[in-house]
Amino acid sequence: MMESWVRFSSQSQAKERVFRAAQYACTLLGYTLQKGGARAELLKTIKQLEAHMSLTRKLMRLGNSAEALEAAKRTVHLSDCVLRLCITVAHLNRAMYFACDNVLWAGKTGLLPKLDQNKWSQRSFRCYLFALILNLTRDAYEIHLLMERESRNTSSKSFNSSPSPLTPTPEDREFPLTPSPSSALSPLPPLPLISDRLNTHFCLLVTVLRNNPPLLLDLLKNLCDVFIPLDRLGLYPTGPGFVGACGLTSSILSILTIVHPWLKLKP
Repeated sequence: MMESWVRFSSQSQAKERVFRAAQYACTLLGYTLQKGGARAELLKTIKQLEAHMSLTRKLMRLGNSAEALEAAKRTVHLSDCVLRLCITVAHLNRAMYFACDNVLWAGKTGLLPKLDQNKWSQRSFRCYLFALILNLTRDAYEIHLLMERESRNTSSKSFNSSPSPLTPTPEDREFPLTPSPSSALSPLPPLPLISDRLNTHFCLLVTVLRNNPPLLLDLLKNLCDVFIPLDRLGLYPTGPGFVGACGLTSSILSILTIVHPWLKLKP
């Protein structure tokens, strides 16, 4: 019974992500056609198609609020306090976001005709934005941990491979070096030192993300998604074209994690 429910939930999520990709593709297409001077009838048709996609997605997400609460119950027992806080509170905000979304669906279908849809939409996007901020915080924390681990591994390897400072090399025996007091006391130039540190951190970051595809995909998906509520709430307006491109990209990345479950970041 449990396996069949998990299979049904996975199929439902895959369908919802496909509709999400189609919705934001309509947003991007409508913006492109409007810039190209398309006819008003065509733009109206694409706008209606986008609205139908959005309403269908809301119908598919009627049970997602309960699933987000169950996910919060599972993550509240994580041993790492930072991950426990970020992931659990993110799931709780997702649950509130889906609950607001369900209310909006009832308003759009006529079940709640007097509903203030603008107010509930703002509430929904606030919860969505806070959940995304927590997800990005979790990604940054995991990247920090992995970079520290990679730095320790690199340092230990270089220490084991380097010769002992007490053992003179043949070159040292032939040409002994005696550092002068002026060279020993002279500080390193600050700009080259900062550049070397930035270069080292950048190389560590690239190595960590390259070796952890689930973390890379989750980071890219959250970075794309965060512009959607920022635009809808008026905090950082970017326009329908950019929102459509971000939504389409994050939807494709989400579909990848469903088709290939090993790409999904855990827990």
